[in-house]
Amino acid sequence: MAEEITDLITHLADSTWRLLTLVSSRMKNNVGMTFTNMTLQQWIRLVAIVGAYALLRPYIIKLGAKHQEKQFEKDQQEIAEISPNQLRGQLDIPDPSDDEDEEGEGGEGTTGQSTGADWGKKARKRQRNMIKQLLDAEEKRLHETFDEQEDKDIEEFLVG
Repeated sequence: MAEEITDLITHLADSTWRLLTLVSSRMKNNVGMTFTNMTLQQWIRLVAIVGAYALLRPYIIKLGAKHQEKQFEKDQQEIAEISPNQLRGQLDIPDPSDDEDEEGEGGEGTTGQSTGADWGKKARKRQRNMIKQLLDAEEKRLHETFDEQEDKDIEEFLVG
């Protein structure tokens, strides 16, 4: 068993070495033959391409930097447009005008007919009312805790 494993490792190392020597010899041959078999026209073309790259590269980099700077400024303006309340996680209550707009767009102001745009109207209203109730309850709780804290501060000064 140990002999088989050593044979496999030896075979793997030998195969890897042959592959590396093959790749290196082909690379030397291909690169060497490429430059030895080039005509004058190919040399001129190669020098022109390398020279144009060397001359144009700084300008292309500057152009890319300007574009990147404009994009950065645009992103910073978008970030600045966010209000502090939005950063704190304020929930926006959907306006009831959304439902009215849908009724006006359909042209059918009758209550007897139901279109695809009216689907979920009650659910949206329930959701809107639930969000309003949750926000009101949270504001009330915060107000009460603030009042209690304020009362404790006043009592501390009166007792002390």
